[in-house]
Amino acid sequence: MDKTKNTGQKFIRYFSEEFKRQKVKELDAKVLSISDIVRLYEVSAVSVCRWRKKYSPHYQQATRVVVEMESEAQKTKELLARNAELERIVGQKQMSIDFLEKLLEIASKELKMDIKKSFSTPP
Repeated sequence: MDKTKNTGQKFIRYFSEEFKRQKVKELDAKVLSISDIVRLYEVSAVSVCRWRKKYSPHYQQATRVVVEMESEAQKTKELLARNAELERIVGQKQMSIDFLEKLLEIASKELKMDIKKSFSTPP
């Protein structure tokens, strides 16, 4: 099971690979939990997790996603370009609205009638 060395006041214990594999099998089969192994064999939870990572065929380590700065910079550049394009379109539409309002104003003065009022939809 384990070998113990006395180094002054501390005891260093070594668990065999077979023992570790057996405990990981019990973990996978849900016979024991990590806290059970920690309590029964006086081993740290970190050690048990390392065993599990090393010996369990079912345990998958979390996937680490690395964000590349170049891809983020490219996305930012594309979004800024899209934003500029949309602002340009909004500006053109506003100019068109201003032009049509001025046209209505001039036409109303020339015809001496309020065209906006005449063509508005009734409430």
